[in-house]
Amino acid sequence: MWRRVLALVLKELASLWKDPKTRAVLLGPPLVQVLIFSYAATFEVQKVPLAVWNEDAGVQAAELVRRFAASPAFRVVAAPQDPASARADLDARDVVAVLHVPQDFSARVLGGREARVQLLLDARRSNTALLVNGYAGAIVQRFALEHQSVPVLPIALEVRDWFNPTLDPQWFILPGLVAVLSLLMAMLVSSLSLARERELGTFEQLLVTPLRPVEIMLGKAVPAAIVGLVEAHIVIAAALLWFRLPFTGSVLLLEVALLVYMLAGVGVGLAISSVARTQQQAILGVFIYASPAVVLSGFAAPVENMPVVVEWLSRADPIRWMLVVARGVFLQDMPAAVAVQAIWPMALIAVVLLGVATVSVRRALG
Repeated sequence: MWRRVLALVLKELASLWKDPKTRAVLLGPPLVQVLIFSYAATFEVQKVPLAVWNEDAGVQAAELVRRFAASPAFRVVAAPQDPASARADLDARDVVAVLHVPQDFSARVLGGREARVQLLLDARRSNTALLVNGYAGAIVQRFALEHQSVPVLPIALEVRDWFNPTLDPQWFILPGLVAVLSLLMAMLVSSLSLARERELGTFEQLLVTPLRPVEIMLGKAVPAAIVGLVEAHIVIAAALLWFRLPFTGSVLLLEVALLVYMLAGVGVGLAISSVARTQQQAILGVFIYASPAVVLSGFAAPVENMPVVVEWLSRADPIRWMLVVARGVFLQDMPAAVAVQAIWPMALIAVVLLGVATVSVRRALG
């Protein structure tokens, strides 16, 4: 018996290796995923975009700001001059934190009195906010020890966590699940559509019908988009009713973003389905795409920490842009102008990939 089993095992392994497409699938994706995961899936926080709102022209305030700028954990990218500008930088996700140095900071340090600086954090990414808080606290504490003239530390860091004041990780994870789970379902349904037709031998029958390629794509795309939208709303309902997640933004804005997002996800699925010959290949294609896409999206690790090449690669990932809208609509009243900056890349991805799938069907028509 064991000889027969061994012979069958060797036969299956030989079959897998002899097929060029299967061999490419076995060797290529793991190598690519190792490279992507190694560079993108990092929880280390470096060069965090920081805005410095310095109202003090004194030497001590300038020295504290220089220490933040020289730290590898921070990168000063903005200098707001009023509360409205600081809030706008946080709302637009241009910065992760705002360091506010009040007017009397230098005078209080020189007089040995308690001086305060304020750190405003974008807590939509709770893990990043905790790490940034620790880095900032270490810099301020070291500065205070060097300027200590009384037994009590003369400098205090006041931290305000915006959008997620309790740093509840569910506030960070659940809006992300709205994006990830709905896209996976839409991709899976759409990727099986054309592959199923080929596997059952009905693809040729579909091509000889009066339906044009665009009409075929619409007929395949709409059901998958509906399934993805239903999945998204199930997660939204669970987040609001069971986990009591706040919802502070516009329902209409979220619905528009989800619709465009589903079209992008369906475009990915149909592009995979247009080249897959069997449903098994289509499912494997979705898995190969989904794993790096989730890592590149910033669902777990901040996009800002990724190398430049990987960060640019993530711009072609629709999950990245939907995460911005989902977390922004749930945890803050995201302005429509800010949301549009994330919606139009998803629309571009949808147009390109749906176009690729349509061209593939048109070529099959001969």
